[in-house]
Amino acid sequence: MKAASKKLTGSMFLVILAFAMLLTACGGSDKAEGGDAGGKEKGTELGIMWWGSQERHDATLEAMDLYSSEHPNITFTPQYTDWEGYWKKLPTLAASQSLPDILQMDAAYMQEYASRNVLAELSDSDLAEIIDKDLLELSKINGKLYGIPLSYNGTGLAYNKTELEEAGITLPVKDWTWEQFFEFALEAREKLPDGKYGIGDYTPIWDWYQAYQMSYDKGPLFKNGTELNIDKELWFKFQQTYADFREQNVVPDPQTMLSLVENDPVTDPIVSGKIMTRGVPVGSVGALNSMMPGKLALVNNPVGPAGGGWAQSTMYWSLSANSDNKEQSLEFLKWLVNDLESGKLLKTTRGIPINESVFDAIKGELTEGELMGVELYDIAIDKALPFSPAPSGWSDFIKTYEDTMTEVMFNKISLEKAYEIIVKKGEETTKSLSR
Repeated sequence: MKAASKKLTGSMFLVILAFAMLLTACGGSDKAEGGDAGGKEKGTELGIMWWGSQERHDATLEAMDLYSSEHPNITFTPQYTDWEGYWKKLPTLAASQSLPDILQMDAAYMQEYASRNVLAELSDSDLAEIIDKDLLELSKINGKLYGIPLSYNGTGLAYNKTELEEAGITLPVKDWTWEQFFEFALEAREKLPDGKYGIGDYTPIWDWYQAYQMSYDKGPLFKNGTELNIDKELWFKFQQTYADFREQNVVPDPQTMLSLVENDPVTDPIVSGKIMTRGVPVGSVGALNSMMPGKLALVNNPVGPAGGGWAQSTMYWSLSANSDNKEQSLEFLKWLVNDLESGKLLKTTRGIPINESVFDAIKGELTEGELMGVELYDIAIDKALPFSPAPSGWSDFIKTYEDTMTEVMFNKISLEKAYEIIVKKGEETTKSLSR
């Protein structure tokens, strides 16, 4: 029995050894397929996040599929939402250091997130071959680049030309003043049926008021990025106008207004037929027109003595400072901005392509709505004011502003009390900036 046992043990050893060699060989084969052996790069999965319309979502997904087909070692994990949802989600991801490798960034928030050290610096990324160096310089914060500019963008107002004409309402005209804008709202109230309005109530939207203040040459809400700069007289004049409009039913009631969601095919303010106008950036005109073809026309934002609205590059791609895939992410972004086939997929969903060769390649293929986006940029640019990003630490100020002015809409607090709260929060913000 002992001799037989030794023989059996030896056989078992040979079997185990052979099995181990087989596993090693299989492992080597796997490595050659997707690992380092054979000179092939290990597969990389890139997280990427953006905001926008469904049209932008679809186009971006198609572009990523194209890139993966050309670079089989690169795959993507996308996250996308609308504008409001994006800026609610991003602070949480930043605080937990769980940002994706690539994230869309807006100029208004760039300094805020750069100051948190959550964005990778891209100053040495050799982008001058595909993006004008002067534009790169303009995109820097304190001499450092934290985002790749994507497009020439701008903002204006889309209006339902069909319904306005049917109601006999005077149509908006290029370079209309704030006074004409408010007169338009009053005329629309007289001539439109109940439940339809000429303009929306954007009382809680801080930058709608900032646009008004800047158009009167009083500067942005935070001057030089550190100094609170609310012109009290202008602020009360503007807010009282909207308060009167709510009382006179010139704008939707607060509950209705807050239930509307831009770019939603059912609840979008203008698509739903409730409001005849709404703000729209260049990159969203095509999507909006596709939801109500043949009905829209465009005009620039109301202007004051200094001008109105803005028209420049404000949308960027940034990288997470904690990304382990910065090199692969940067190569993808260079391709996304520079590749002609990518440009044909994305078209103007993020504005007019920053790369002139890409724009030249696609302009003959643009839809009516996309061409309208280019038209909006051309309408806006001659009266456009400088884009004014707010300083780091302002996200809390914005939330206070929005929450406070929402209470004003519902008559829960007075304008005087709201002003007091907003100024106090603004001063707290500026103190934190000077530390």
